[in-house]
Amino acid sequence: MALIYDVNDDNFEEVVIEKSYEKPVLVDFWAQWCGPCRALKPLLEKLADEYDYVLAKVNVDENPHIAQEFGVQGIPDVKLFKNGRVVDGFVGAYPEPKLREFLEKHIKSKLQEKLEQAKMLILEGKREQAEEIYKELLKEYPDNKALAIEAAKFFISEGKIDEALKILDTIKEYHKEYYVQAQNLKELAKLKEVCDKLEPENELDKLYKEAACATIDQDYERALKLFLDIVQKDKSYRDEAGRKGMITIFSLLGENNPLTKEYRKKLAMALY
Repeated sequence: MALIYDVNDDNFEEVVIEKSYEKPVLVDFWAQWCGPCRALKPLLEKLADEYDYVLAKVNVDENPHIAQEFGVQGIPDVKLFKNGRVVDGFVGAYPEPKLREFLEKHIKSKLQEKLEQAKMLILEGKREQAEEIYKELLKEYPDNKALAIEAAKFFISEGKIDEALKILDTIKEYHKEYYVQAQNLKELAKLKEVCDKLEPENELDKLYKEAACATIDQDYERALKLFLDIVQKDKSYRDEAGRKGMITIFSLLGENNPLTKEYRKKLAMALY
């Protein structure tokens, strides 16, 4: 169960300094009138149990001396204490993915430990045991969209497309940090089905199957070449499957990837 304290001048030493020798203490400097503070608060409380840190909340209006001592100027200001001293921090209302990234630099979550265990089982060929871990974690952390993304990737790799799509459907458009990833994975799931099940009847079908399999194998350069070949031969093939395949890979790679930049230009030339 998460340990959450309201901290003031009287208990700061006990709650923050002393406890930081036992486990990390995250100090949240906030104020009642601060909108971003209210946005960050539920995230800090939600993740406290998963990452096993103490959450100490300091109202800067009621405790100006503490805020001044630690150089707080803007809020929310979050500082991470270990062994009696500040080791890191940030200012502003981080979204959940960025907050997790900050925490994982210093603390290994219970969830992360289980995910690493699942990945080790996959490497050992014990995929059924890994699947059980993913299913258990999805029950334990039903609102964790980062986990949903990881689990969906696993089920896609296993060819269990219906299960993957069911997980991805829980990620809605208002889950801004994860929605685009979920849509990309839905496209990837379609390509997995093409790779596994398509029986080629012509040259374009053969190219499409090869491109889909290359994408699943993360051989993105080869996949892009094959998808581009489809576009150049028939733009309208299977409801623009060549163009859509390339767009999916661009999303997976990111806009700054050299392959994305190179093949976006080639796609534009092929289309126009």
